[in-house]
Amino acid sequence: MFSALTAGILLGLSAGFAPGPLLTLVIAQTLKHNVREGIKVALAPLISDFPIILISLLVLTRLTHQSTVLGLISACGGFYVLYLAYESFNTGPLPKQLADERPKSLRKGSLINLLNPNPYLFWVTVGTPLILKTYQQTMMAPLIFIGCFYGLLIGSKIFLALMIGRSRSFLAGRGYQLVMRILGGLLGLFAAILFKDALSFFRLA
Repeated sequence: MFSALTAGILLGLSAGFAPGPLLTLVIAQTLKHNVREGIKVALAPLISDFPIILISLLVLTRLTHQSTVLGLISACGGFYVLYLAYESFNTGPLPKQLADERPKSLRKGSLINLLNPNPYLFWVTVGTPLILKTYQQTMMAPLIFIGCFYGLLIGSKIFLALMIGRSRSFLAGRGYQLVMRILGGLLGLFAAILFKDALSFFRLA
């Protein structure tokens, strides 16, 4: 339960604050329209991620007894999270203005998320293996992980939209970069845990 809670909080925060197409869209909507439009885009993962999670579960549940395959998936997840840690740690200030950005709706935000490879990589290599692992401990753990992950993923983007709506200078400050560096360090620790799981599947640890 605690590991599911910790993973949901850490991964949700890092995914929510990390620069990417969806966050860019949140900023664009907020700057060009209003906070309400930015919040609409922040809610897009609730629509777009469901089929991704379902497909990942259907594929990986057929591989639960394949230790080598699960070891490879855990290793890939470790490298992917390590890459996210590197990106977070080296994040620069976000632009104050986004020129030539067309208005986007909740539907377009969902489409952008569906066409972004990051959710697929995350759920195949990190999210779904965590769900299957924690489910073996208790049925509530996957629900806690998913609830924390999406609560903080969406909540952090809504928080940024509110901050941008009130003070556009927030994007240029060092506060955002400091948060991303802290999250980068924590993600590095989480990557180490995934590598340890991979070694366990390979029966090397």
